[in-house]
Amino acid sequence: MKVSNLCADICEACASECEKYDNEHCKRCAEECRKCAVACQSMAA
Repeated sequence: MKVSNLCADICEACASECEKYDNEHCKRCAEECRKCAVACQSMAA
């Protein structure tokens, strides 16, 4: 397994967790996690 794929999985898990909470800080965190996941996936491509 490539490291970038592992990174993407971790970021996705972070985003999913953050989205469970309905406050601004968590929403911002979830957005950043999504950006991380996208960046990791583009590195894997």
